Amino acid sequence: MDKLRNYDVSFSGLKTGKHEFKFEIDKEFFQLFETDQEFTDPKIAVDVLLDKHTTFLEFEIRVDGTVELVCDITNEDFTYAIENEIGILVKFGEEYDDSEEDVITIPTNDHAFNISQLIYENVALSIPMKKVSPNISDEDLETLEKFSPEEIKEEEQKSDPRWDALKNLKNKN
Repeated sequence: MDKLRNYDVSFSGLKTGKHEFKFEIDKEFFQLFETDQEFTDPKIAVDVLLDKHTTFLEFEIRVDGTVELVCDITNEDFTYAIENEIGILVKFGEEYDDSEEDVITIPTNDHAFNISQLIYENVALSIPMKKVSPNISDEDLETLEKFSPEEIKEEEQKSDPRWDALKNLKNKN
């Protein structure tokens, strides 16, 4: 948890208004979360814009960089550019609460807000579900199409005469 302190944004000494913070993250950052990643070799710049108000904080967290992905079709590595931005409102309350989607409540006596989880989620949301290399050949696509299952057309189900009598009872009422 101590390594995540590098991503604390201290707001207590800041004046009301906008403030910028910059971070560079790589694989060491993602190793702090001890989860398997769908990508390797991240090189990501994080720009954080803090708009401090008297009763709340507004964060805009923008990630921009590249990661290495494995193509789902060819199983080859390729570089994928990521770019994403999320906004979070941080308000003050009795205890930490992140149950709302875009609002996080932190204790009133906190002097800093850790944005590491928000950076992690921002990058994770930038990774596509289907990873297809831009270098995939037409031949590979044709082979994939050849072996892909065809759409099964639904045949009209023939009605069972035993059930038809029951359906008639239902329709009479």
